[in-house]
Amino acid sequence: MRPSGLVPKNGTIFTDLKSQPTACNIVDISAGGACIEVHGSAPIPKRFILNHGGVKKSCYLVWQKGRRVGVSF
Repeated sequence: MRPSGLVPKNGTIFTDLKSQPTACNIVDISAGGACIEVHGSAPIPKRFILNHGGVKKSCYLVWQKGRRVGVSF
């Protein structure tokens, strides 16, 4: 199921309370997961919190190609 209406393209990744958040762009999102492009050069963790449009989702890394990753919620 694809979201309807305007979908914010910017997001933020939080790995833990001690680390700085990392900016990302939302490429595609559905009810069960998303494809995101992560900014910067920091390693991308296997689990993190994605803040997108004021909604926080717990994510698990499914695949990675460079800085573009697929996650499930």
